[in-house]
Amino acid sequence: MELSSLELLEYPELKALIARHISSTPARRILDALEPGTDRPALENALAETSEARILLDGAAGQKGASIRFSGLPEVDQGLGRLGIEGASLDGKEIYDLLQWLDRAVEIRSVIQGAGDRFPLLAKRAAALADLRTILRGIAGKLHPNGTLTDHASVALERLRRGMERQRSQIQQSLERFLRQHKDEGILQDDFVTIRGDRFVIPLVAGAKSKVPGVIHGSSGTGATLFVEPMDTIVLNNELVRLAEQEMRECHRILLELTETLREHTPAIRNTVHTLAGLEFVFAKARFARQFHCVTPHFGERLHLDAARHPVLEDVLRREGKKVVPASFTMDRENRTLLITGPNTGGKTVTMKTAGLLTLMAQSAIPVPCEDAEFPVFDQVLADIGDNQSIAESLSSFSSHVKHVGQMIRSATRDSLVLLDELGRATDPEEGGALGVAVLERFREIGAFTLGSTHLLSLKVWGATHAGVVQASMGFNEQELTPTFQLLTGAPGRSAGLSIASKLGLPKGLIDRAREAMSTNERDIAGFLAELHRRLAEVKAKQAVVAEERVRQERETAKLREELQRQEEAKRAELEKRSAEALAKFERQAADLLAGIQERKSSDVMVRKLARAQAEFKHELQQAVAPPREIPKQTLVVDEGSRVRLRGIREPARVRRLLPNGDVDVEVGYMKMRVPYDDITELLPEGPTGPKLPANVTYTPGPAWDVVTKEINVIGQRAEEACDQVERFIDTAALASVDRVRIVHGHGMGVLKRAIGDLLRKNPLVTKHYAATPAEGGNGATIAELKEM
Repeated sequence: MELSSLELLEYPELKALIARHISSTPARRILDALEPGTDRPALENALAETSEARILLDGAAGQKGASIRFSGLPEVDQGLGRLGIEGASLDGKEIYDLLQWLDRAVEIRSVIQGAGDRFPLLAKRAAALADLRTILRGIAGKLHPNGTLTDHASVALERLRRGMERQRSQIQQSLERFLRQHKDEGILQDDFVTIRGDRFVIPLVAGAKSKVPGVIHGSSGTGATLFVEPMDTIVLNNELVRLAEQEMRECHRILLELTETLREHTPAIRNTVHTLAGLEFVFAKARFARQFHCVTPHFGERLHLDAARHPVLEDVLRREGKKVVPASFTMDRENRTLLITGPNTGGKTVTMKTAGLLTLMAQSAIPVPCEDAEFPVFDQVLADIGDNQSIAESLSSFSSHVKHVGQMIRSATRDSLVLLDELGRATDPEEGGALGVAVLERFREIGAFTLGSTHLLSLKVWGATHAGVVQASMGFNEQELTPTFQLLTGAPGRSAGLSIASKLGLPKGLIDRAREAMSTNERDIAGFLAELHRRLAEVKAKQAVVAEERVRQERETAKLREELQRQEEAKRAELEKRSAEALAKFERQAADLLAGIQERKSSDVMVRKLARAQAEFKHELQQAVAPPREIPKQTLVVDEGSRVRLRGIREPARVRRLLPNGDVDVEVGYMKMRVPYDDITELLPEGPTGPKLPANVTYTPGPAWDVVTKEINVIGQRAEEACDQVERFIDTAALASVDRVRIVHGHGMGVLKRAIGDLLRKNPLVTKHYAATPAEGGNGATIAELKEM
């Protein structure tokens, strides 16, 4: 594309709008290098990818947690450059910044691939993000955000820093003793300890140097204060300096070690940064599309725009609280010339710029701000807009205009889009009109799509008398003498120059004289165009009424359809209700009949005896094949409705039903379960629940299981404390027949995760455990499946 056309159509300003949604330098470089292309499959793929990003953003806006964040990614160019130099060491901040990119890559990769079935193009791009969580875990906790190493970066560093802290404390104490001893001698300028050149010193009066043996490390600006290191603390300070040098060497060793760890994965890190920057650019386009209510354009044989808006103009007007008037038109290979006429300041140039810029946007795989759009894939967009007068090249407005049009004619092809503003301007109207007709005819012969604007009568007549030319005009309000900025296709428009001049404040007498100076033919044509536009407005108004009536009828039809659907659903619901009542009645009758049959065959006592006999048989069989366990000394006789105590459960239970197979259905609080008969350890009297306790002892029931919550969060707790909580949580969940729970422990150094894993492996209630899916927290959480009770 011609650079001059990109600038004329405000392509750089468009990039600036998209740049508002980009934070990282690599992504901004991708945007800076963006240019319109002509590879249709690549453009369609990139637009589809942007569409996926927009859908993902729209979905994330209504959900908590599932978000795509690119903000806050630091500058890493220098760090990546030094990473490629063998033997070079990165400083702590460079390492920390690279880790920020790797950590964000893991996060975004997890979110996108978690929805990969719905967003295959984004998932394919995200798959190129390296999963370097092993490196992240290995370096985690060793660096502060400012790049300094933490005390735990190595054992040696922690030992050195503890030693330095002790040494500083000793020096501080020694100097404070010195200050106390000499407080009343008049030799101290201030009673505090300070630091000069990494050594602890005290401020002395300049004349008292001879009274305090030591080393002078500097003086105040006035010379009234000397900063002296007493002889008693020189050895201590020397030791502190030695420790500091050792700490510096250890820090350098650690940073070099961390650099080498990253250097082993340099290609993967570079590719991850590039891929993540590409994703940020895609999502920046998607956020731009959301902000300006854009649609994904289609590529075909037409140049079709429905309610198109110029994004740069819309951004300006938004800040002023105004709205853009959209433009709509259609061109194809049969009608490939659009001639726009109408009043000055009426929007002709904006309409052409909108068509040109939206074409560039589509061929840059950027969604366009309109209701619907279709574009041919143009090999170039050629624009002559505005006054190209050049003093440096001694070109007048007309000369510059003609020179540029000549270059466009030589460059244009059948697959070009040509934009010509104010054809034949800056010269005699008759000659300019003739030249404009010749230029438009030439572009028609070439076959290029051409948009032109003019005030010249000869061009209006030419457009009205030649097939394949779409006439359009900008609207004008005759009552208020102001342009409406609406594009009306089907008829030429009048310039209304005198009306606008009057509106802009020229004297009435001057306007009247100008009207008298117009020829009769010019006045007749102006009147004809005004009448034509009036009638065209009436037709459009009637079309609007017809369209509104059609919409009203469609709403009425939809309303009737919904009413019929509601009636059908009501009838169906009534039938279902009657069927359910009939079925319930049948089930009650069948249950009564079966109960009568059972009552005649056996009594409740026989059912209980059968249950006890089956329980004893089951117990004897278990004793024969398994180690002996403590059993009740005698078999308890219970009835349905009895209050009992169960083995391993502290809360009293209520017997709901005795089963023939020896099991018993019981109810413990709000929980129902089935247990063997011999799990009943005690028959309880009716009355208040809970064991009888001494007068000075109170009884508080344990926490009930919340059936909604199936997870526990132990982040930030010590391993022993967390394991105790998890073990109690597993016991409670198993009693509540919960089959699957989530334990959130976070990433950290992995200590908490390992401790919980060991606990779950040993717990007999856990059948298996594994890391959570990305949507459930990934390696920051563990899923445990429990045995059925």
